[in-house]
Amino acid sequence: MNLTRIVLLTLTLVGVGLGIYWLSNPSKNAETSQISTEVSRGDFIINVTATGELQAKNSEKIQGPQGMRSAGIWQTSITDLVPEGTVVKAGDYVATLDRTELANKISEANSELEKIETQLQQAKIDTAINLRGVRDNLINLNFQKKEKLLEVEQSKYEAPMVINRAKIELERTDRDYNQLLNNYKLKQEQAEAKIQEINASLKQNQKKMSIMSQLSKEFIINAPKPGMVIYARSWNGKKGPGSQISGWNPTVAELPDMSDMVSKTYVNEVDISKVKVGQQVSLSVDAFPENTYSGEVLKVANIGEQLPKFDSKVFEVIIQLNEVDSILRPAMTTSNEILTNTIEDQLYLPLEAIYNDSLIFVFKEEGGQIVKQEVLTGMSNDNEIIINHGLAAKDRVYLIFPEEIESLPVRYIDANIKTEILQKQEAIEKERQARALELEKERAQKKSNMPKRGGAGGGNVIMIVE
Repeated sequence: MNLTRIVLLTLTLVGVGLGIYWLSNPSKNAETSQISTEVSRGDFIINVTATGELQAKNSEKIQGPQGMRSAGIWQTSITDLVPEGTVVKAGDYVATLDRTELANKISEANSELEKIETQLQQAKIDTAINLRGVRDNLINLNFQKKEKLLEVEQSKYEAPMVINRAKIELERTDRDYNQLLNNYKLKQEQAEAKIQEINASLKQNQKKMSIMSQLSKEFIINAPKPGMVIYARSWNGKKGPGSQISGWNPTVAELPDMSDMVSKTYVNEVDISKVKVGQQVSLSVDAFPENTYSGEVLKVANIGEQLPKFDSKVFEVIIQLNEVDSILRPAMTTSNEILTNTIEDQLYLPLEAIYNDSLIFVFKEEGGQIVKQEVLTGMSNDNEIIINHGLAAKDRVYLIFPEEIESLPVRYIDANIKTEILQKQEAIEKERQARALELEKERAQKKSNMPKRGGAGGGNVIMIVE
């Protein structure tokens, strides 16, 4: 009985000691459980992950006056703009533009108009004075013609020399009269042309004044239809109060169609070959991480570009959202996982377990010891990689370098097996690429056979808002 008690007491003390040791070394225990992992078997999913930004696929632009250039105003600033996200009805107030330059233009045009009106009045007075003088001279010459004609009639009883002189005087007076009459007509035409020129200038300035007066009313901008106001973007960021708008692009804000959203993202040049139109996408919004949405790759750029926030060239990818959600807003950040491929029944490991020097290898547990095992790998995703040869399911491999790595035994793959597997991999990859190309052609054919929207000549136009 005493012996039994002693044994129980001893076991209790040992258990308490081990418990104290275990609790006093949690980091060591956690490290021990995390330094190795098993080879997994199952369907291998290859995703391309990229951060995007929500945008409306279609949008109604809220624009300022279209006639600024015709008024000689190349740009102006926004003095007031409703807060972004404001929901407006058709005709509701949206923004006010700075009228300072327009007011100066109107003042200059008004002064020019008064000057032209004065010139017109002066031209009419000058014309009246000049033509009146010519008309008086014509009247006087007409009297002289009558006198000379009377002298000719009275000289018929005179000597031939007197008769000839009277006829010559009559011809001279008649010629002077005709010359003055022609001169009068020319002066009249000249005066009319001058007045027409001034009148044309007057009408031009009156039209300009009318345009600017109408333009002044358009400097208060209203919504063309109901919607949510989203600030327009330019090369230097969002437009807002104080921003400049140009006569070539007087867009102040936009009314996006919230029922049709896309995510605009950029994929690294290393991964872009995996991304194809029509691939399925899983999306989440950073503002609402608990919500997930489905999507489809709508467009993949053919040309890469260098953007400031990326180390290498990237390709623009447009992803169409399948769902409509009232909480989604343009410019929200999205996390996009593009499903590029699913390979059935594969062995795979975390990328951390794979090492590479002159060959690709893992540290494998074998018969109670660690060995350096050569492996042949296949495709990978962001976290894992396929093992084509060298390991079996449930094999345990280490995620950290073991001690005394130089003394570990090495298990090589037979060269003939390696060649055979590499050739098989190459054939599978060619078949996969051919199938992907065939599917893309089928998708393009189906798209070309789809009935067009919007009547004859209409098409499915993709409009992406910047």
